[in-house]
Amino acid sequence: MFICLSPGGQSLTTGETATEKLLVGTVNGIFSFVKQGGKWSRQETMLPDQHISAIIFEPSSRTLFAGSYNGAIFASDDNGNNWRQRNQGIVDKEIYSLASQSVGGRPRVYAGTQPAHFFYSDDLGKSWTELPGLRQVPGVEKWTFPAPPHQAHVKSITFHPKDPNIIHVAVEVGGFLKSTDGGKSWTTIDNINPDAHRVLIPQNDPSKLYGTAPTTNCGPEVTAGFCVSNDGGASWQSMTPRDFRIGYVDPFFVHPNDPNLLFVAGARTGPGTWRKLHTADARVARSRDGGKSWDILSGGLPEHIRANIEGMAMDVWNGGTALFAGTTDGDVFYSEDEGEHWQTIIQGIGPVSKSHHHHNLALEGQEAHH
Repeated sequence: MFICLSPGGQSLTTGETATEKLLVGTVNGIFSFVKQGGKWSRQETMLPDQHISAIIFEPSSRTLFAGSYNGAIFASDDNGNNWRQRNQGIVDKEIYSLASQSVGGRPRVYAGTQPAHFFYSDDLGKSWTELPGLRQVPGVEKWTFPAPPHQAHVKSITFHPKDPNIIHVAVEVGGFLKSTDGGKSWTTIDNINPDAHRVLIPQNDPSKLYGTAPTTNCGPEVTAGFCVSNDGGASWQSMTPRDFRIGYVDPFFVHPNDPNLLFVAGARTGPGTWRKLHTADARVARSRDGGKSWDILSGGLPEHIRANIEGMAMDVWNGGTALFAGTTDGDVFYSEDEGEHWQTIIQGIGPVSKSHHHHNLALEGQEAHH
């Protein structure tokens, strides 16, 4: 098993014991780490010429997949020692998100792209087939994105644990979309900010649907923040107050053993302000009561996190939980007590960054490297 830390890939691992292999997707490829003697030690760099968007580990075939903003998908069936490009059928599109589930007893891998299209593969990535229904929903012509080239993308993918035909995706900026027929047809979920960041159906409570959408670009009459739906997306309520410390909410977790234990991370303001302010002013927050109240976590974290937290991972085992948070400065923060105490385990490996976000926060002289 691998802990996968990337902006648009797998984020939760569970097992009998703690997972001791970590893969971090950055603008400079994948960095691998192993936990030895209580410390995380760097091993090697894979795919160094790729800006990695997503990493997943498909457990039944023990295959690693990596997507890149350079427009390629790679697969490794030997724990990352060798990678092969596998994106036949996906042309002229940046890979933004990857996910997998079992369909009919076999693994099916999915890829979300920019421009926003949705693909699947039943042969571990050797060939890909588009599910064109995503582009046939009413209003698709209005999908956009603030920064050039102003194209929406599929940022997040989630599945119903008991029904593989129920799939939800977050299209930024296009909205939260739902399919009940395996991705053939889609409906747009209304009543929530269409600047959709992440979406999740928890494995332990599929009656709930969670999503994040920023409060930084909409009025108070629009539902936004860290949100929950108890009716499959028909109605939403925000679990974070309008003056929440994290306005640009992004990665989040619902603990698989305790649905009341929630984590969310992100920046105070939207990316358009970071260059001017020279900071994203990111934080991690935790709720132990299902979102009724929140604590901004600080133990061991820098007092001021200049970079944004663009990827998080959670590893859960019998008796333990570890959290990882990766930033656009190439640092990784780590907690093994549900966020109470943190330590910086990795520094300066290369930005963990969605697309061009790291450019908004580049330090003097850094632009040339990325």
